[in-house]
Amino acid sequence: MFHGGGGPRFALQQEARKPKQVWVTLARLARYFKPYGIALGLVALMVIVNAWVQVITPDLTGQVVDCYLTPAAAPARPQLAAAPMSGVTRATNCWYTRADPARSLEETLAGLSGLIGLIAGLYILGAIVGGLMFFSMTWAGQHVLKQLRVEIFQHLHRLSLNFYAENEAGNVMSRITNDTDTLQQTISFALVQVVSGALLLVWIAYTMLSKSLPYALVSMAVMPVMAFATLWFSGQARKAFRQTRREIGNVNADLQESIAGVREVQAFNREAANIAQFERASAAYRDANIRAVAFTAALAPTLEALGYAAIAIIVVVGGLALLRGQDLFGTTISLGLIVTFLGYVQRFNQPIQQISVLWTNIQSAVAGAERIFDLLDTAPDVTDRPDARAMPPIRGAVEFINVDAAYKPDEKVLCGVSLRAEAGQTIALVGPTGAGKTTIINLIPRFYDVTGGAVKIDGLDVRDVTRASLRQQIGIVLQDTFLFSDTVMNNIRFGRPDATDDEVIAAAKLVHADSFIERLPKGYATVLGERGTGLSQGQRQLIAIARAALANPRILILDEATSSVDTRTERLIQQALDELLRGRTSFVIAHRLSTIRHANQVIVIRDGEVVERGTHDELLARGGVYHDLYMSQFRREAQPTTGTLN
Repeated sequence: MFHGGGGPRFALQQEARKPKQVWVTLARLARYFKPYGIALGLVALMVIVNAWVQVITPDLTGQVVDCYLTPAAAPARPQLAAAPMSGVTRATNCWYTRADPARSLEETLAGLSGLIGLIAGLYILGAIVGGLMFFSMTWAGQHVLKQLRVEIFQHLHRLSLNFYAENEAGNVMSRITNDTDTLQQTISFALVQVVSGALLLVWIAYTMLSKSLPYALVSMAVMPVMAFATLWFSGQARKAFRQTRREIGNVNADLQESIAGVREVQAFNREAANIAQFERASAAYRDANIRAVAFTAALAPTLEALGYAAIAIIVVVGGLALLRGQDLFGTTISLGLIVTFLGYVQRFNQPIQQISVLWTNIQSAVAGAERIFDLLDTAPDVTDRPDARAMPPIRGAVEFINVDAAYKPDEKVLCGVSLRAEAGQTIALVGPTGAGKTTIINLIPRFYDVTGGAVKIDGLDVRDVTRASLRQQIGIVLQDTFLFSDTVMNNIRFGRPDATDDEVIAAAKLVHADSFIERLPKGYATVLGERGTGLSQGQRQLIAIARAALANPRILILDEATSSVDTRTERLIQQALDELLRGRTSFVIAHRLSTIRHANQVIVIRDGEVVERGTHDELLARGGVYHDLYMSQFRREAQPTTGTLN
């Protein structure tokens, strides 16, 4: 649970949760579209219009054949005038126009031109509606994606530090970037295509059944095979796409870690090993992608072949019926009805193929959405109680009452720690690496919660107040300084955004940072590189201390804040800290024990327990653990450096 300065690292969190149902994930995603109901309503209307165009045009094409191009519809053929239209089924009864054998050639051409013009107009209408439909869906989808990214980013800021100790930054970033990107095509294109295709399937199936039940059943003979192929291929593709989401997360994690630690990589000559590791991660991602694409690619030709089989069945059955004068079911069939059903079968198979192929893409998006929602469902370990109140202005009395803390239930980091700091006192925490010093200071601003006992400030349990109001009055300077890619002015102003430029400069002068800042190319307006690249470690530390000074906290925490500066700079910082600490309660983890001589109380921690406490002089006189630590460090610092020059 806790991660102290020398505590054990957590193993990376593995995604071992049971995959969620596709429809559950899609339903949850659909809730994000509620604010865009009008746009979705227009999309639904356009889907219906587009489906109507797809259904009506084959029927009109059949009427072109039956009403104008067959002998019964041709002009100046009196001998066929008595030919009954009973041979033309209800599906092609020329509802658009009457098949009048006595009409002139001019009337026939005019009617034929009008019908063809209507069909062309409907196709144009379908194209326009389709374009508007996808634009509207894309507009709404982009707003949803933006909302998802912002919600993830907000949630990441609410998660406890424990989450970041267990998860690599690159893997977390992958959920914001790659996983949301997989949703883009699905939300903007695939999802509406699937819905449109499903509506078209139902509409065409109903129309075919209403026109001719026997031929509708013949046309849909291959559907069970299509359904089986779709379910099997899409199921395999979804498993493969889940694996690709995990592997791209690992690739991003390796990439981020290698870039962030490039100095250590080069210093220890680990370039080749890091490249080999990245190659392995990339190869795993490649193999997962190939497997996913293999199933996706195999589905399309399978369904296309089945679609051709359905067309062949209609042609064979319909052709035999025309030659025999009646079909196998004893009913008369027209050429126009065969043409109509061929059009329906083509349109019927097309959405099936589209849905099946796009459904595999949806599997990839669902896998990404599952990872996103898995992240959003991760509850922070440290939360405000429902009845938490704002922390009143802190006076500075801090008390640890029999505090226990643990990484895991059976691995305690702190055991029965009790200490008290009066307002304005400086408490120094010393001890070997991994003793629990960092864990103690992390409990004060509630970066973690105790597993036993209580931490109180001015008599209030820190768990009874809101984290924001508590942390607002606490300043922290860590050994590992983090600076943002921004100006020096804004980096110092980070803890107090409303501070004026004069106040920022005054804080920098207080900690003796103004001298080197003014030597920068643009002074306080100089934009720093990532993590303060371009500054020395000591300069970065001075800026971090100036940031804490500007925030003017009532409680100040220094985690080996001067360990990365030279002796001269340390003396300057120590003078500034003496001024800064005056009147404030402070907790100092000191690497150099000589810097805590004036602490009001020195707490010696070993194996998670307080083994000694007292002032610097008292502990030295006692000759115990602190005395041994101090003398050991004093001897190392006093020992002359020897060597041989060649």
